[in-house]
Amino acid sequence: MPQYLQLRQYQRQAIESWFTNNGRGTLKMATGSGKTITALAIACELYKQINLQVLLVVCPFRHLVTQWARECEKFNLQPILAFEDLRTWQSQLSTQLYNVRSGSQSFLTIVTTNSTLIGDGFQSQLKYFPEKTLIIGDEAHNLGAPKLEESLPRRVGLRLALSATPERYFDDGGTQSLFNYFGAVLQPEFTLKDAISQGALVHYLYHPILVELTEAESIAYLKLTKRIGRALLYRERENLNLGDFEGNEDLKPLLMQRARLIGAAENKLKALRELMTTRRETTHTLFYCSDGAQEEGRSSLHQLKAVAKILGGELGYRVSTYTAKTPLQERETLRCQFESGELQGLVAIRCLDEGVDIPAIQTAVILASSGNPRQFIQRRGRVLRPHPGKERATIFDMIVLPPELDRNTLEVERNLLRKELRRFVEFADLADNAGEARMKLLALQKRYDLLDI
Repeated sequence: MPQYLQLRQYQRQAIESWFTNNGRGTLKMATGSGKTITALAIACELYKQINLQVLLVVCPFRHLVTQWARECEKFNLQPILAFEDLRTWQSQLSTQLYNVRSGSQSFLTIVTTNSTLIGDGFQSQLKYFPEKTLIIGDEAHNLGAPKLEESLPRRVGLRLALSATPERYFDDGGTQSLFNYFGAVLQPEFTLKDAISQGALVHYLYHPILVELTEAESIAYLKLTKRIGRALLYRERENLNLGDFEGNEDLKPLLMQRARLIGAAENKLKALRELMTTRRETTHTLFYCSDGAQEEGRSSLHQLKAVAKILGGELGYRVSTYTAKTPLQERETLRCQFESGELQGLVAIRCLDEGVDIPAIQTAVILASSGNPRQFIQRRGRVLRPHPGKERATIFDMIVLPPELDRNTLEVERNLLRKELRRFVEFADLADNAGEARMKLLALQKRYDLLDI
């Protein structure tokens, strides 16, 4: 353990729970509350107690591999970074595994990606991992997907999963197999409220911005909602689980289409222009864009480009885009420019959702959230990470008002909206301006008779 590192009480509790649970379990901790440090502290403790020999960390993305490497170095570990080209790591891994087993090397750390884990090159090495190996699944909800879950090493007994949201969206089976492998959620869970009250995350102001759909979007929305209603009715009648859709319009693609339509709503650009015209001096701002558009043939980067054009072209705001295609080296440059204020803002799609650490973010403008609560929770945690001189964060959240619907469709919409609204309300309640934020949401609650939330 680094000398300067003082674990918080909830982190110590988490470590204790994992050991009490015989070296298995899932840490469900708010994004930004120090899951990585807690996990590495567990590895330290295991090294002291049983002479742990191998630490294997599996993450969903390449940028997380480099982030884990940075954290590992603080703990005096020199990890093998096993991703991309086999030739860069495979012989190194087999040599060091042999050294550990023969006793000429005391410890080995490997950080890899989900996609490398399932490849033959990595799978062929798993049988040589010693018994005293700890596997850490970072953003572990991803590992519940069938192909990934099957690739997890069964011979490794010490297992730890990390995720603010381990439950998989619309996939109870995947969630269960994840818990079967890593172990159930360890108590106590560490919520956003806990994280703010204990200073692990900063306080924030929350400003919902209500946006209407255009006429064309309203027509498409109505059609989709009717189809979703039919799919739900079929499921109810046949008493099916969400995974059992045979010969019926699958609900999941319909919900995704609906989320994309909401995400790419045209009037959000108008709302953005109005908001940022008065905030041209604001720095350290992150703009979360939709990753899809409703019309066929329209680029999934449509909103990203439009936002960058409004901010950079029209308003003279210093921004850069940040997507999954942005090379790792360029991402690092952008991060430094953003932290120094040279860039006022980053316009991003999804790749900033999981694990990317840019604590200097002070303001977030969320133009799009999918229906998946995980995305919302991840984004929230990104923005609330503490940083020197950052006392409070500000979040502008664009919420689309569904169009007027007929009686049957209204009922379907109410059920869909209930879940989403609960999330907005929870976020409003924890904000420093809770009263003002709740008043904004009241119009939506009244419109759909959801005042009980």
